[in-house]
Amino acid sequence: MGLSASSFVTNRVSVSLRQIPNVISSIRIALVAPIAVTLAQHHLVTSIALFAVAAVSDAADGFLAKRFGWQTELGAVLDPAADKLLLATVFVVLAYLGLIPLWLMAAAVARDAIIVLGALIYRVCLGPLDVRPSKLSKFNTLCQAAFILAVVGRAEFSAPPAWTVMVLGALVFVTVTVSGIDYVLIYGRRAFNLTRPRAAARAGERRP
Repeated sequence: MGLSASSFVTNRVSVSLRQIPNVISSIRIALVAPIAVTLAQHHLVTSIALFAVAAVSDAADGFLAKRFGWQTELGAVLDPAADKLLLATVFVVLAYLGLIPLWLMAAAVARDAIIVLGALIYRVCLGPLDVRPSKLSKFNTLCQAAFILAVVGRAEFSAPPAWTVMVLGALVFVTVTVSGIDYVLIYGRRAFNLTRPRAAARAGERRP
């Protein structure tokens, strides 16, 4: 009985610990509204601080999940959703404030919308889709975060130099475009590989 109780407690603790990355991702989602509000109200120092906390939380939940094997199905959805929601919201607010061009905001938001819509269509029509963020996608996320910090930092402190913001903005546009195309190709290849055997089987069934 003692061993059973001990095993039960250990399992419960293990399950609870596996949720830590999900809790951190949830905190990042909860930070989206305060970051958007402080940006809109021009409390840029507060915005930078909150965004930095969100960036650290992104690194922390990923590290914990990989280091201790705390990956979960919920986490596979929650972590990228938190990143996309945060970055898209900040880009929209910065464009509204006139701090970044509308076309760059549209490109960044459109990429995320295409990825999410493509994943939903794939899941509804073909089944579960397990796509891990590519190195290019991770680099794009890093570029977007650095660009946001540079834009807000220049608006508040006149630093970094304007050319730095321009270079980061160009990197964001290039990586947004290339990584978006990469995701479309991934979806397309997987859909083709999944539907080709089904089509062949149906064709075989129709033969006399």
